[in-house]
Amino acid sequence: MAIWLTKSRAMAQCLRQRVGLLRILSGQSCSSPSTIFPLQQYNSPSLPSKTLFSPGRSESTVAANQLDSLSSSDSDDDHQVLDFPGGKVGYTSEMRFIPESSEKRVPCFRVLDDNGELIKGSDFQQVSKEVAVKMYSHMVTLQVMDSVLYEAQRQGRFSFYLTTIGEEAINIGSAAALSADDFILPQYREPGVLLWRGYTLQQFANQVFANKADDGKGRQMPIHYGSKKLNYITISSPIATQLPQAVGVAYSLKMEKKDACAVAYTGDGGTSEGDFHAALNFAAVMEAPVVFICRNNGWAISTNISEQFRSDGIVVKGRAYGIRSIRVDGNDALAVYTAVQAAREMAISEKRPVLVEVRLNFLW
Repeated sequence: MAIWLTKSRAMAQCLRQRVGLLRILSGQSCSSPSTIFPLQQYNSPSLPSKTLFSPGRSESTVAANQLDSLSSSDSDDDHQVLDFPGGKVGYTSEMRFIPESSEKRVPCFRVLDDNGELIKGSDFQQVSKEVAVKMYSHMVTLQVMDSVLYEAQRQGRFSFYLTTIGEEAINIGSAAALSADDFILPQYREPGVLLWRGYTLQQFANQVFANKADDGKGRQMPIHYGSKKLNYITISSPIATQLPQAVGVAYSLKMEKKDACAVAYTGDGGTSEGDFHAALNFAAVMEAPVVFICRNNGWAISTNISEQFRSDGIVVKGRAYGIRSIRVDGNDALAVYTAVQAAREMAISEKRPVLVEVRLNFLW
């Protein structure tokens, strides 16, 4: 029956287009195609045409206040809109292309100024003194570990190492905002998240040196950390493969009604992979509680973002897939903590994916 109705609507649209062309050729007015052949007459009265193609979104994600007004029509008359799956689409007789970018770039959320002072009137989540000290301590520890292991790798003691220098606030700020029940699907530069969760310096050393005490039994490349106990999925060498996997993990948590989400990290280079786009679309359609955190430092190894994309960074890519997004200052630990905590809450309570672009300017 649904197929019959779809074909009927397609036939009606085709007839409307043909008659419209005939009227134009004959000089007759044709200001409103819907007045030629009203689509309603092709709908079976026994079929609930309004709900037949309903997108079926769960009630928790219906955000009517986020729907853009129909700029092409001020009328609610069904003759002036297309009742398309996903929402009504207005008609317009003016040919307008969507601009490639908006005049104003998406602002970057921050709490601390360049001198580390709290900005007056900042909207941030207060942390206790104990948590603040722990965050600071772990950022310093991460720097020291990076220095020691990087020098060891340069001495030829093991084959591969990437540092997180300059990205400590992203690691620790985001880790502090998450729950131990949340699943982490990292890339290469998130050892701080594992450090925050209780992975010891000795365990890090065991992994990179692939000794007999290594949890992975020496079967992984250096810095490919993983811990089942700490819900930290083992790192994969290929870029961005963890993103669609995170959506699957998140959907599983949703089905099991767990009070947890999946958190996937990637760099700006990872967004140039097909996995990124597949993951965002998958997450949006399946309403998976997953938080995508993208570290945008302007470079994918030696490839600048100007050679990767022309859009306003990463944050705008979320909206293209129907995902709520925010841009955050990656040098501001409090801003990262606040944004990720809010993103996690939305992901779990509203069953929706959230994209967080974390901007770093130390290399620009």
